[in-house]
Amino acid sequence: MKQPDTGYRGFRSAGTRLTEEPLAHLDFHRSSLLGESVHAIHAFDKAHAVMLTETGIIPRDIGAALLGGLLTMEEEGVAEARNRVDGGMHSGEHYLIGTLGDDVGGYLHIGRSSGDLAEVARRLTVRNHVHRLMAALCEVRQALIELAGRHRDTVMPGYTHGQHAQPTTFAHWLTMFEAVFARDTARLMSFHLRLNSSPAGAAILTGSDFPIDRHRVSQLLGFDQPLPHTMDAILSQDILMEYVGVLATLAQGLARMAEDLFLWSTTEFAMVELPDRYCGTSSIMPQKKNPDGLEDMKSISARAMGAVTTVMVAERGPTGFPIMERRSSQAILWELGRDLAVRLETLGPLLRDLKVHDDRMLELAGANWAQVTDLAGALVRDTHIPWRTAHQIVAVFVRQAKEAGIAPAKATSRQLDAAAKTLGHAAPGLSAAAFAAAMNPATFVKRRVLYGGPAPSAVASELVQLAKSLEADQGRVDAMAGQAEDARQMLEQTVRSFAVTA
Repeated sequence: MKQPDTGYRGFRSAGTRLTEEPLAHLDFHRSSLLGESVHAIHAFDKAHAVMLTETGIIPRDIGAALLGGLLTMEEEGVAEARNRVDGGMHSGEHYLIGTLGDDVGGYLHIGRSSGDLAEVARRLTVRNHVHRLMAALCEVRQALIELAGRHRDTVMPGYTHGQHAQPTTFAHWLTMFEAVFARDTARLMSFHLRLNSSPAGAAILTGSDFPIDRHRVSQLLGFDQPLPHTMDAILSQDILMEYVGVLATLAQGLARMAEDLFLWSTTEFAMVELPDRYCGTSSIMPQKKNPDGLEDMKSISARAMGAVTTVMVAERGPTGFPIMERRSSQAILWELGRDLAVRLETLGPLLRDLKVHDDRMLELAGANWAQVTDLAGALVRDTHIPWRTAHQIVAVFVRQAKEAGIAPAKATSRQLDAAAKTLGHAAPGLSAAAFAAAMNPATFVKRRVLYGGPAPSAVASELVQLAKSLEADQGRVDAMAGQAEDARQMLEQTVRSFAVTA
């Protein structure tokens, strides 16, 4: 039943263990299904061949020929060559047997399994996505910091329960999301610590009786260290569950920011306007400018929630049972990681080019009584009324003014006195100056000088610290990506020092 080298179709072909070819929809071992992981698999093939040669598990001339064959594959194009010979994760072996013969190519898979092939490819692919996501998050945070610096004095309404709550600033809103995305960055960096360990050499659960060097392969692939337990390395998949949780949390934060900007871009709010390149229009309504870019960002959160369910359910069952189901969750995770990175890379330029209608924000900030928390505070400070009493007086004052159709800008201290009398209290007699100051939304904001508050001076101090934290995070992100790149160069140099090409 030995297949000719030139027509080698792999160890899964009919005639060895099985007598029939799999049904078409069950043939998961196709190179066309590898997607972007093909390059991770190719790197693992090279690192494994280097290790087999260095340890003397295979003769040096065999190792040199294997590595030379893998370099020749690169001349054709890794994806193209592997698709041509097929074999999925084992397409390297298929190629080498087909070009060098079984007496050479047949040595590549010593000490390995589809298990560690899949896990190495999975972790390297996710690692690439994590590096891209962290870099994109740092760019978004930089844009937020820059924009906040320009809008420290841009007063706007803050909302709770969908209603005007208290005045704040656009900068305060922007720095809130910088904090959100800083936590996303931290979560990804923490996840990277657990992700960046190598399953290589664990095979399918017990490793191998060949004297393979797991640490060397780990080093050549840019991992921090091998996973210390061979069964855990292959058959425990909490790393995927953690990753989908991190991605879903990130997607929800991104969607929340998009929801805010989406709402504020409506005609009724008219506080912001998107650049045209992030918008669409209508086939029937010529006036339409639809915020398609924001809708796209919002929609990814729904996909993320679906991914959570898929990944968690795919990992149900006893140890070693969920194998094929993992392919579904893997595909979803890779797509989600890529698509989130694209949206984050879009968000930074959107923020930098966003048109902010400062006057409209200020108009709304004082139009719906959001500033009257400070009116109650003025009663406490200036007339020594207890807080709860002051709160009740102001509540009646607002209700009576709304019933009378009096806007905040037209209200007076006398109406506040009337509200107090309604509750049986003496007129507080707040001075006109004190009343006006308490009713000014811009003054409301400037008084919030507490740590983390919206006052321009407080935000200015916060921005200094945010810039320092971002610089530190950017350094860590660069170091992580640099470690992977250094390993890639080390692997290439080592391969070429061994390889013999035709």
